[in-house]
Amino acid sequence: MNSNKLDFAIQKIESHLDNHQVSNPKVSKSNVAWHIDHSLKVINSVVKALQSSDPSTYEANFSVLGQLFFTLGFFPRGKARAPKYVRPPETILKEDLISQIDLAKTNVKGISNLDKNAYFKHPIFGNINTKRVLKFLWLHTNHHVKIIDDIVKTA
Repeated sequence: MNSNKLDFAIQKIESHLDNHQVSNPKVSKSNVAWHIDHSLKVINSVVKALQSSDPSTYEANFSVLGQLFFTLGFFPRGKARAPKYVRPPETILKEDLISQIDLAKTNVKGISNLDKNAYFKHPIFGNINTKRVLKFLWLHTNHHVKIIDDIVKTA
């Protein structure tokens, strides 16, 4: 997978910046800003982990659950909790979202320059290397884009 789908998902997130304070508890406990911030924190922390990983220690241990979701092409809603390091702060400022978007765009461009076995450890899916990372980031970002769309549509 190339980065075009992920670039488009980031553009969709960016298009919702003006809706950042919109919420709809029937769709999600969190508002649009939370989903934007979380999605960007995941992209940026995953790329940072890839950059600092040691490709020689990569071990192919991608889980059955990971294979299933990658094959289905989506993540189910409400089944997982975000790890602390990718949870948004209590107060989310629009300026912070904008700077995270800029960083995410730069980070995504740099993925193609990384070693094929640069990787990050996903708590459920196991090790995800550069071969799979664009699909993972797209699936995750798109999952939140759909939630954002539903929040805005029904608010």
